[in-house]
Amino acid sequence: MKFLKACSRPNQIMVIVFLCLIMPFHADANTSLEEDSLATSHTREALAYLDSVGDLLPSTHWPRIKPTYFLRNLRSTIKEPVRIYPGMGTNFCGYGAITYLLIQDDPLGYARLLVSLYKDGMATYGKSHFNPSKQVKKAAGHLRFKGILDIHPAEQMWYLTLADHYKGYLNFFNRRYNPGDEDRLWAAVNFAKFNRMARNLMHYSINARGSDLLRPNIDDLYDYISNKMKTGKVVLFINNRIVHKKNHSTLKLGIPTHFIVAEKISKENNLITFVYWDYGGRTQLQMSPALFKRIIFGISTCTRKAKKS
Repeated sequence: MKFLKACSRPNQIMVIVFLCLIMPFHADANTSLEEDSLATSHTREALAYLDSVGDLLPSTHWPRIKPTYFLRNLRSTIKEPVRIYPGMGTNFCGYGAITYLLIQDDPLGYARLLVSLYKDGMATYGKSHFNPSKQVKKAAGHLRFKGILDIHPAEQMWYLTLADHYKGYLNFFNRRYNPGDEDRLWAAVNFAKFNRMARNLMHYSINARGSDLLRPNIDDLYDYISNKMKTGKVVLFINNRIVHKKNHSTLKLGIPTHFIVAEKISKENNLITFVYWDYGGRTQLQMSPALFKRIIFGISTCTRKAKKS
């Protein structure tokens, strides 16, 4: 109630603009993705690496993370990335989507990155050097009332680190972490920030269409997205509020709120069937082309970079 009252003030209205909402009706949560033969590394390599790590000592950098739970969480996430859950009520949805793609692309690199971050308090991956603040290190492992994220300390550490490192215009007035900022603009991800993270962290070329406020100027979104899915991974920045409105003819807030990863798409009798990853599982929706166009504000296509000879 206090949150709703605060957001009703003009200077706080942007809080709800990019709030990442939980999406229900997940399907196939128990099904792991097939391993990409072109991936930078493979799941078996990541699990073998974690076996070689053995038991970790408690970290002086992350005092609230227990090493046993950290390794258990890291191992389960690498084995089943589809179960990644960015937390109830948080603004971690963009980081969850990035992590879902990153583990498919380079699970060994992800495992090494998080173990180094845990042991040394800092780590380098891709084009980014992560050195989280003391406030972030103190908070990781202690987030509560976030659903299954409460017992996933490795993901708490990683999402907080990403939010602490990458900044966009939404973070302008809140750049330093304070308790509870995982639910506020400190953790928010706009479209340009998401694409910058993807370019810095993954072995993909990123092609982006769309924006935070204006939909992409594409005549046939179904054809465009279905063709892009044949060449790479596709992440959509959508208006999640429209998807779960009971009355789609009434539009209250025509702005994007959420990042999802497209997995399957088909069209029959002018009805689009769409399957995507989101918050711990896969969701299937059916909608008209008109509604499909209304919900999509950003399309990020992640295409494998050509290997250097």
